[in-house]
Amino acid sequence: MSNIFKANVNNTFDFEIKDEDLSTLDALQVSETEYHVLQQNKSYKSEMVNADLNTKSYKVKVNNNTYNVSIFNNLDLLIKDMGFEIGSTKHVDSIKAPMPGLILDIAIKVNQEVKENDTLLILEAMKMENIITSPRDGVIKSISVNKGDAVEKNQLLIEFQ
Repeated sequence: MSNIFKANVNNTFDFEIKDEDLSTLDALQVSETEYHVLQQNKSYKSEMVNADLNTKSYKVKVNNNTYNVSIFNNLDLLIKDMGFEIGSTKHVDSIKAPMPGLILDIAIKVNQEVKENDTLLILEAMKMENIITSPRDGVIKSISVNKGDAVEKNQLLIEFQ
């Protein structure tokens, strides 16, 4: 079975690369970051300027031209289609009420720095106390509710900077 990779260059050009395409390359490593590449009798001087293996993003210089390259395999594309990103961090800007209820306690203040899983507030719903925790590290930008407020589902509670 042949492996297929998708490559995006400079967020503009998309390429599909197969194992057969890779077999036509002749690359010789000349230093820790530099390579001499031959493809179809053409010579290229290349250098790996930067590599982020978590996001599979690379900055590559080929014959003194710099390119930003992202490479994805079939699994990466499937994970992205499912709404997940490899190596990405959680980026949540706000917290909304998951259900209607009553704000029993607020454990944070505006401009306070919080860590992931820190308690932010307690929401009583259906006679149960629900502890709302921070989904990420961050700084509290605003608190839209007060202790004792009744809230509706999806009502804005807290915003992060």
